[in-house]
Parts: sequence; C-alpha cells; structure tokens
Amino acid sequence: MHPAIPQLLELQQLDRAIALLRADLDGLPKQLREADAKLNGARAAVAAAKEAHTQALTHRKKLELDVEQWKDRAKKYREQSSSVKTNEAYKALQHEIVNAEAEVAKGEDKVLEQMMASEEVDRRVKRTEADLKEAEQAIAAEKKQMQVQYGEENKKLQAAIAEREGIAKKIPGELLDLYTRISKRQPGSALAEAREGQCRACGMRVLPHAMQMLRTETDEELFRCETCGRILYTLEPIPHAAPKETANGAVNS
Repeated sequence: MHPAIPQLLELQQLDRAIALLRADLDGLPKQLREADAKLNGARAAVAAAKEAHTQALTHRKKLELDVEQWKDRAKKYREQSSSVKTNEAYKALQHEIVNAEAEVAKGEDKVLEQMMASEEVDRRVKRTEADLKEAEQAIAAEKKQMQVQYGEENKKLQAAIAEREGIAKKIPGELLDLYTRISKRQPGSALAEAREGQCRACGMRVLPHAMQMLRTETDEELFRCETCGRILYTLEPIPHAAPKETANGAVNS
C-alpha cells in the first residue's frame, strides 16, 4: 500500500471534520433568524392584543355616548310632554319616550357586554406581555449560548485547518492534487476501503491483483477503484516480509 495513504486518511478525516464545523457555523445565522422570528411573533401578539384592547375601549365609549344621547332624548321628550296642547301630540311624545328608554336599556346591556369583553382583552394583553418577557429572557440566553458555541467551534475549525495544512505539506504534490480533484466529486470520500474484494464506497469489485498489492507492505503503487475512481486502501492485516537468512545461517532483519 502506498506510504502516503495514512496521511491521506488523516487529511480526509480532517476534511470531514472541517465540513461539519463549517456547516454548523453556517447554520448559526439561520438559528439567529429563527430566534428573532420567535421574538417578533411574541411582540406581534402583544401589539395585536393592545390594538384589540384599544378598539374595545373605543367601541365601549361609543356605546356609552349612544346611551347618553338616548337618555337626553328621553329627558327632552318628557320636558316637551308637559307643554303639549293636544292628546295626539302627548301620545306621540310618550311613544318617543318609551322608544328612547328601550334604546337606553338596550345600549346599557351592550355597554355591560363590552365591559366584560374589554376585561378579557385586558387579561390577554397581560398574558402576551408576560409571554414576551419570558421569550426575551429565553432568547437572550439562547443567543448567548449560540455565541459561545460559535466561538468554540470556530476555534476548532481554525485548529483543524492548521492541522490539515501541516499534513498536506507532507504529501507529494501530485498525490495531493489527485486527492483534491477526487474530493470535489466525492466530498469527504476521496479514499475508499477495499475489503473482501470490494470497494466499500461503491460496492464494485476490486481486482485480485490490486487487493494483493494493497496488502503488500513494500508496494508504493497507488490503486483507484475502476468504477468510482476513489483512491483505495485496506485495513486488512499486511503480512510483513520474512527475514532473510545469510549463508552462515544468521538472520538479517
């Protein structure tokens, strides 16, 4: 097996770790937007509740004004009834008084209903304000944790990049270029284990000769899968060459 394979495996492992760290860091802005969206939702709920409360108060004041107007009409009709000259005019005023008093009663019922509705809206305002306060505290803590996590993962990323650069310098340039080209097509999987006569990445057959050479300790040839193009390696035990005996029977190591 080619002597640079262990370094390429280290490089691949680091590339996978770097990709995961970058994905986590890239996902942070989305998490922050989601946190802000939750907060904006809580704020919108408070605004909507307050608007409903304002509208309820406005409607209640209008109803109260209508009641006062009908009371004024009833009072005016009573005052007029004492000075009318004919029975027909008196009856007409009495009819208007009854109608005005009925409208007063009807209006007062509506005012009472609106008061009860306003109380419920007021309770909703208080609930949404409490929810907003809780959301602000929770999201502030969440953002702080995100910032800590970002700092820690960014340190890990920079350390992994530095370690990768150190390993990459030890790999022959043409082999590093090959690894880079394959990695563009197969991110995080430029190398594949050859085991039991198969490429474990694509599942296709590896020629017996290639398997034999991969298990040879002194072989420096590089083998690639004929189907997916990945660089092959094996984790199967590599037999060490037997020591040679000299003419006098001594063993050379």
